[in-house]
Amino acid sequence: MVLNETGALPVNTGPTNSTVGPPRLRSWGIFDPSSVAVMAAYSLVCLVGLFGNSMVIYVILRYAKMKTATNIYILNLAVADELFMMSVPFLATSTALHHWPFGSSLCRLVLSVDGINMFTSVFCLTVLTFDRYVAVVHPIKAARYRRPSVAKTINAAVWALSMVIILPIVVYADTRVNADGTVVCNLLWPRPEWSAAFVVYTFTVGFLLPVAAICLCYALIVAKMRAVALRAGWQQRKRSERKVTLMVTMVVAVFVACWMPFYVVQLVNVFEGQQGATVNQLAVILGYANSCANPILYGFLSDSFRHSFQRVLCVRWAERYGADDPGDYYATAVRSRVLGSAATAVAVVVAVGNQQQQQQLAEGSEACEGPCARNGTCVSRTTLL
Repeated sequence: MVLNETGALPVNTGPTNSTVGPPRLRSWGIFDPSSVAVMAAYSLVCLVGLFGNSMVIYVILRYAKMKTATNIYILNLAVADELFMMSVPFLATSTALHHWPFGSSLCRLVLSVDGINMFTSVFCLTVLTFDRYVAVVHPIKAARYRRPSVAKTINAAVWALSMVIILPIVVYADTRVNADGTVVCNLLWPRPEWSAAFVVYTFTVGFLLPVAAICLCYALIVAKMRAVALRAGWQQRKRSERKVTLMVTMVVAVFVACWMPFYVVQLVNVFEGQQGATVNQLAVILGYANSCANPILYGFLSDSFRHSFQRVLCVRWAERYGADDPGDYYATAVRSRVLGSAATAVAVVVAVGNQQQQQQLAEGSEACEGPCARNGTCVSRTTLL
């Protein structure tokens, strides 16, 4: 995530021909209370994000029923968030040390990966919203386009588009040595005004246009649902679509809430002057927190994800009690309940049938005046003769 000079991974707003003094050892403030707090916040976000998105990736790849078109888009978003989280340790270290110790090549790599995943995340959300639009507004056409194979092709296009958009980062990312010997990982622009242009560029392409497209899709979805709410057969389909639409809506809302402060701070830095380091750091941490919030939203708002998470988390319990396939613990438990209920019902029916048969046999024997043959059937004297 690229910031201005008061934040981590700062953007250089001046030319690249500044002279620097020789590096020297210094205290970089790693034990400063504010640095420790920042490190703790980054560590928490990173751990939760890596674990949650790993769970999402695993359950979609592991279980066949999870391989729907919508979940393929969610898989792409989880991969982007996972890679996004991998740059957090570098950012946290640089922030705590006030120094970039990883070299020029890793600076360019980290900034490029960070940028591409930031754009890929918002484009994935845009595609997810459009998928909801097609499913709700054009349900007949949806069968043609809402297929996993189509989703995979669109995901590849999203990554390609993101790579093109972040080319300025690939070209201009590099390290710069300050006069006190510290190193910062920057975008070293040829002219100072290029920094402001880049902030406006990323805000427009990475936030404003995608959010506008998302809002348009949801406006059309709401209009469609109101227009056909009372139509025959719509109520049943609406219930099945509503949960998925709600989940995507909440994911988008959390994205906007997490990323809007970041872009607002960046625009204020450009047009009104630099804000304090604390404000910049809070905006950055909130942006990264969005990537660890998505798996939590899936677990709360999607039955299929919640059940799949239960399967994964109950592996040890299932192994302890001897389940054949620990990964299918939840399905095994459900099947056991169903089969147990069915067996109980069959036993009751058989018992009732036997009781009725015995009662009929007893009544038949009492009604028979002559000798009775085997099986309780009445036999006439003529037959015996």
